[in-house]
Amino acid sequence: MWNVLLSFSGLVALIQLLFLPFFPESPSYLLLQKGDKAGCLKAMKQLWGEGNYHTEFDDMMKEKAITKGTKIMNVLEVLKEPSVYPQLRTMLLLLLSLQLCGLKIFETASLQENIIPYVSLGVAISELISIIFCSSIIDRFGRRILLWGGYLMMALILVLLETSLLLSDQFLWMRYCSVILIFLFIIAYGIGP
Repeated sequence: MWNVLLSFSGLVALIQLLFLPFFPESPSYLLLQKGDKAGCLKAMKQLWGEGNYHTEFDDMMKEKAITKGTKIMNVLEVLKEPSVYPQLRTMLLLLLSLQLCGLKIFETASLQENIIPYVSLGVAISELISIIFCSSIIDRFGRRILLWGGYLMMALILVLLETSLLLSDQFLWMRYCSVILIFLFIIAYGIGP
């Protein structure tokens, strides 16, 4: 019944969709995009409770003044902008490489087919761990260090993963090392890039 367990994320998304209309818009969106000052203050009170939010409101007003001359681009305009092509190519390459590395590596490691669904569940748990860990350390270390550390760890893990896949026919326990390295790769990816 692993497919029922994996569909749990769809249930959570459905619940979020049902309750989303009852939540206010983001205060910064209301102020910066829509220019609705009263709506911004109302959303702050609704989200954060009663209090004095003039400091946060003043910070958003300063941000609005700074970005006043900046044109906000939609998705098609961003895709037509040549200056973002290197970043888009890098993101696309990373996303495709993550999609291609999953089940094929598990099959290459010669894992039993009845174990692969549980390994896929472990991948999802690894993603959750990386999200929780990254959100708790990003303010302390900053994005730059996490990006560099994440890429370095990913490179090291990929070298070890390739080695473990090459040796998996000679040593049966290397197959499980491959699975652990995939989990570590996902955690390093989630913490870094």
